Amino acid sequence: MSHPYLPAVIDLVRQAGTAILPHWRSELVVQTKTDESPVTVADMAAHHVLLDGLKALDASIPVLSEEDCDLSLAERASWTRWWLVDPLDGTKEFIAGSEEFTVNVALIEEGKVLFGVVGIPASGRCYYGGEDFGAWRSEASGTAQPLRVRQHPDDTFTVVASRRHSSSAQEQLLSRLGERFGDLALVNVGSSLKLCLLAEGAADCYPRLAPTSQWDTAAAQGVLEGAGGEVLDISGAALRYEARETYLNPSFLALPKGVEWREWLIELASRG
Repeated sequence: MSHPYLPAVIDLVRQAGTAILPHWRSELVVQTKTDESPVTVADMAAHHVLLDGLKALDASIPVLSEEDCDLSLAERASWTRWWLVDPLDGTKEFIAGSEEFTVNVALIEEGKVLFGVVGIPASGRCYYGGEDFGAWRSEASGTAQPLRVRQHPDDTFTVVASRRHSSSAQEQLLSRLGERFGDLALVNVGSSLKLCLLAEGAADCYPRLAPTSQWDTAAAQGVLEGAGGEVLDISGAALRYEARETYLNPSFLALPKGVEWREWLIELASRG
């Protein structure tokens, strides 16, 4: 089972990556948006590829992109299905010349991710999936393999962390994880790749007790859910994407479904 729009969206994500690459590791004019985040011509090039392509795919589905998000809550509240897009996630990594930047597209229906696609322009790799039909990782060559979270750590419990963002609450949670599981392996990686690492069974947990925006997480959440994982707010409810005044997500926990330490982690995070 799959979604009829998924192949076209995978192709669009790859096209957006192609639009980005000529600007990678080149001289860039970096502008600062009102929220103090950077934006470049590469962000806008990918944005236009995705906006035009998604409208051509189905003009009845509105598009909410990080680069075109000045939309009132009253307008968005009437949407039942929409695209949630980050044309270039990890702009700071992109500017620094790192390969850890992605293109993210998710289809949302009634606040739930139906499917998500995460492309890595630098390598041509693409992750995609949704809770109802599984998850895959495809390479630039076109070969694809199914993804599945791991239920048990390898030799060391591996926690995914942000290279640039943390908080005192997150540091305390990491300390408690270390007390329970022993020395932790901390994987610092940029952009939506953090959730994709869980999806492919390369890590055990991703706690995020610091700000993210909806377009940062939705596509990779679809991949993780397709691979047998979940993304929860700190009350234990699934992270959702209903229209709200703010585009900021609450704190969240990403982990495999069914692990025996799930309730312990939720309680720990909820205590702050």
